Amino acid sequence: MNISTRQLRAFVALADEKHFTRAAHRCHLTQPAFSALIKGLEETAGARLFDRSTRHVALTSAGEVLNGAARRLLVDMELTMADLDDHVAKRRGRVAIAALPSLAAGWLPPILARFTAAHPGIELALNDALLDACLDSVVRGDSDFAVAARRADMTDLDSDFLHADRFYVVCRTDHPLAAKAQVRLSDVAQWPMIQMARHSSVRQHLDAATQGVALRPVLEVEHLATVTGLVAAGMGVSIVPAMTLFHFRRSTLAIVPLVGRALTRSLYLVKRRGRTLPPAADALYAMLMAERAKIAADALSL
Repeated sequence: MNISTRQLRAFVALADEKHFTRAAHRCHLTQPAFSALIKGLEETAGARLFDRSTRHVALTSAGEVLNGAARRLLVDMELTMADLDDHVAKRRGRVAIAALPSLAAGWLPPILARFTAAHPGIELALNDALLDACLDSVVRGDSDFAVAARRADMTDLDSDFLHADRFYVVCRTDHPLAAKAQVRLSDVAQWPMIQMARHSSVRQHLDAATQGVALRPVLEVEHLATVTGLVAAGMGVSIVPAMTLFHFRRSTLAIVPLVGRALTRSLYLVKRRGRTLPPAADALYAMLMAERAKIAADALSL
């Protein structure tokens, strides 16, 4: 049965007004056009819905059955369209984002705060996880997109370049490397190293960039906060990207630029291939992409 909302609105108007001319006026239709809607509805329903006379219009028993249902359907449709309008206008909705822990802790929070202030009706979900977990959550559809690095297998994923995150050496202020304006890998290689776990994006990029250089790892840990504590205790030095340096801004620690070969960690916004982002997620995605110039400027100021 193919009944339109125009027919249902005409039906409800006639049930209320009990007069074709008044009901047609209420629906902003000419009386012939209005009558055609009612006739078409009755033909589709296969039943007479109104008894007509020159002075009176009344619902038949079939019309009474349709009356309550028609009103409920119109209310549901109006609520649905209002929800859809809020969704498209980004007044309501939900954004699920995955991000590498260092980005989720340092770079993202001020941006998310601005987004929430601009769109208070949008619910945010943040999954801070290591690289594979971030990208897997996008593949599964648990996250709308991720702020992460790329991996070898990017099947079903598309990415937009965000930033090339430069590496720095961190050490204690009383360490010999702290006195240098900049250091090379050969300078770092002679000192004990605190490294991130092999499945972290930091470690994967560092291993790729330092092939052929014999570093001296003494400890391998999961979290940057642990790296900070170990370096501060004098257990070794470490090499970390610029966007993680907020962990190391302490009076007892030094941050030294690493020069020589191109040592960077490339970061991307990653979404599922062939999927259109919901309006709210698309708005946050665009806000993050707009930050690219500011990230580059901040990196130059380090």
